[in-house]
Amino acid sequence: MIPYLHLHDTVYQALQLMNDYHVVHLPIVDDNKYIGIVSEDELLRAGDDTAELQDIREVFPTPSVKDHDHFLKAIQIAVQNSLSVVPVIEGEHNIVGVVTYNDLLKHSSDFMSLHEPGGLIVIELEGKEYSFNEISRIVESNDAQITQLNTHTDQDTGMMQLTIKINKLEVSDIVATFQRYEYNVKYYFGEELFENELRNNYDNLMNYLKI
Repeated sequence: MIPYLHLHDTVYQALQLMNDYHVVHLPIVDDNKYIGIVSEDELLRAGDDTAELQDIREVFPTPSVKDHDHFLKAIQIAVQNSLSVVPVIEGEHNIVGVVTYNDLLKHSSDFMSLHEPGGLIVIELEGKEYSFNEISRIVESNDAQITQLNTHTDQDTGMMQLTIKINKLEVSDIVATFQRYEYNVKYYFGEELFENELRNNYDNLMNYLKI
């Protein structure tokens, strides 16, 4: 339950609330109407902590999402504006609450099934070479399924990075198949990688003890 600020609240009161609720932004409301958001940095620059919010700025920025928007829209707004909270409104700027960036990240983890066991493979390729059908066929040919797939295009190189979540931990056979089809596997994580790291650490220790 993140509180709201009002124009007659002082800089000190606003900073105290931010400290109490571990956020660096709070919405400002007037008669339950959302009129803007203020940041901790802006409050600290005010100088006089007894000044009222309406005295430190005439107009505040108004980033927000509608109550019916998808939660990914809230993440986009939070990232674009570097926000620790995102105000949620309905109708004509009626505020119905706020969602914190931390809660959005937790929901993203559930949305991407990150808590479920499985392997992860990251492939780099040119956008014109991307074929979901072929990617899916390669994974399924190794008795696995794709549980999550995300794409990202590097603005500098134009290369696409494909992040694939697999429903099994043993991914070495899938990685080998991708490589056989000349896909550039940039990274993978699975049971084998963990076991290989343990083996390498053990071998290094044995070599050291021999010395």
